[in-house]
Amino acid sequence: MCENCVHDDVRIGPSRRSLIHLTVSAVGLAFAGAAFAKETKPPPKPQNVLSPDASLKRLMEGNARYVDGVSRRHDFKHEREALAGGQNPFAAVLGCADSRIAPEYAFDTGRGDLFVCRVAGNFAGTETIASMEYAVAVLGAPLILVLGHDACGAVDATLKALKDDKPPPGHIPSLVDAIAPSAKAAMQQGGDVLDKAIRQNVIDNVAKLKSAAPILDAAVGQGKLRVAGGIYRLATGTVDLIAQG
Repeated sequence: MCENCVHDDVRIGPSRRSLIHLTVSAVGLAFAGAAFAKETKPPPKPQNVLSPDASLKRLMEGNARYVDGVSRRHDFKHEREALAGGQNPFAAVLGCADSRIAPEYAFDTGRGDLFVCRVAGNFAGTETIASMEYAVAVLGAPLILVLGHDACGAVDATLKALKDDKPPPGHIPSLVDAIAPSAKAAMQQGGDVLDKAIRQNVIDNVAKLKSAAPILDAAVGQGKLRVAGGIYRLATGTVDLIAQG
């Protein structure tokens, strides 16, 4: 083989470095294609793609139907297939674990509409904040509602523990510690301390979620997230907004 042929063969054949670059590029394009496909995949419930303001409006319209006893019939059967592959709730709710309050009923919603976290005293602990971050950053929820309720047993137990200076048994003191700041603020105000403590607890946890860095506070600052608060009235089912974000 002549010298020129050898040079031509070397020049035409791909080098080891070129092969590496091609491989990396191919992998990069594959990941990019997968990410693009995921981003362009239509949401299972297109009607849930709402602005923060529209989400709150939809919640309150649903509550009005619930209060009036004209809740809609939800077709759970035909939603299952679409929701099996994903979810895009239009709101997240941090509510109390009280058995008398069910956010899905109170706001007349169906499956896949609400991302709900419930804990006695509806306070934002570490795990709850993480869950809300997931709802906002991954699922795209544009609204978080902190939902308290009147005659809350967890808040009442906290007030009694503070007044008697005697912690409750078991793991219940962890609830007391979380609610105590709001309860102490209400005790200084006087009057109907329980109602004021319930209200203050909602307001304080709205503020806590709005300022939770680095995810929730950024979403609020960008106008992608609204954090509101409300109190569910046991006698009527009405949700009174007390902190609208």
